[in-house]
Amino acid sequence: MVRLINDKNVIVLKKAISGYMQLQKYFTHIVEVNNKNLEPCIYVMWHADQFCVYGIQNKGKLSVLVSNSFDGDMVAYAVEGLGFKTVRGSAGKRGAIESSLQMVERLNEGECVALMVDGPNGPLHTVKNGAVRLAKMSGAPIVPMGWYCPQWNFVNLPSWDKMTAPFGDVKIVNLYGEPIYVPKDLPQEQEADVRKQIKDALDDIHRRLPDAHREAKKNKLWNNLKK
Repeated sequence: MVRLINDKNVIVLKKAISGYMQLQKYFTHIVEVNNKNLEPCIYVMWHADQFCVYGIQNKGKLSVLVSNSFDGDMVAYAVEGLGFKTVRGSAGKRGAIESSLQMVERLNEGECVALMVDGPNGPLHTVKNGAVRLAKMSGAPIVPMGWYCPQWNFVNLPSWDKMTAPFGDVKIVNLYGEPIYVPKDLPQEQEADVRKQIKDALDDIHRRLPDAHREAKKNKLWNNLKK
């Protein structure tokens, strides 16, 4: 079978994805609701919502955890092109000590990090332990977040995570949950309670997002965005 993607055309694909994201940023209008802009903090979201980080204002001080997979190479290339930093690896898996230490270092320097708590391969909406361990190691709070837009051109892609992506002019809401603080001395047997707290917070955000979008539209909040 002929490989559709190889060393010769992978650069073309990377540039195509990056080009789409560079163009799309001019048509993506995100209103943030309830973001306390804590620095440092650990932003967490479902894998489907990974591009909601674009709504965070201080992009130069945000490191996004991106997997070492082939798909991750595509995402990292595009994300760095938008002004974010990246850390390659997976905070919740064995053998990912280096990436975890990099994120702790950046948190200790006062920067923020972002990771998809059910990534990179699922199971869907199952919170893994990476964010909890990072919070314990760094003392930084966990901030749940998600995004939403009812427009037809804010689509679910046919991927395992049903990733959401904007195409064309869209008005999106980013909604943030209350910070979750994890004691550094939290016993390992209680980490599951924090994972459940994160899942409950993300589920609650997604229940409230349609109302948050309607409220933002009613108050014409997109009119106040910086051009």
